[in-house]
Amino acid sequence: MSELTPDLVRHLASLARIQVTDAEVETLTEQLAVIVDAVATINKAVDASVPATSHPIAMSNVFREDIVEPSLSQQSALSGAADSDQGRFRVAAILDEE
Repeated sequence: MSELTPDLVRHLASLARIQVTDAEVETLTEQLAVIVDAVATINKAVDASVPATSHPIAMSNVFREDIVEPSLSQQSALSGAADSDQGRFRVAAILDEE
């Protein structure tokens, strides 16, 4: 069983700047204790000889040469645009900045 106390939950809530009621502290203490216990159980099962993984299948980056191939001209790319200016797509500002 974890050593999670209501005082610790109140302290964690204050660090996170979260206001909690006494009823919430009681509920959170029970819920967080279950989570902490589950993590402790998993940690017991972990063997130091097993390497940590971020993905179940070994992955590697695939590199290929950059080869210039024919593509749309600037005029063709802009032909379907609602608005363009100086060879670029023109869209409405979204960040209230110029």
